[in-house]
Amino acid sequence: MERAEMLAYCLAKPGAWLDQPWEGDEVVKVGSRIFAFLGSPANPPTIGVKCGPSREMADEWLHRHPDDARVMPYIGRSGWNTLRLDGGIDDEELIEAVDASYDAVVAKLPKRERPTA
Repeated sequence: MERAEMLAYCLAKPGAWLDQPWEGDEVVKVGSRIFAFLGSPANPPTIGVKCGPSREMADEWLHRHPDDARVMPYIGRSGWNTLRLDGGIDDEELIEAVDASYDAVVAKLPKRERPTA
């Protein structure tokens, strides 16, 4: 999957918006929280998403895709992984990972920040 396609998919989610909290790095947020880390357009195409409520559950991705999934630095202990967009992970699986990350983040938002659509 191309980075631009993934960014467009993320931004089409209800309430999603693009932010650059760190110079050159792009993230997609819903409310005040990040649900997808896309990094810099200059870097290899990856996406950081919440792959489970715990590190143990997120590790399933590492076992299934050892060459294309890795623990995210700093927040990996909370179930976040980095997935290669141009590797062996099927596009449908990448979309499902984004959907699950979005749903997990929305569920933790205060009601006033949750999207209505």
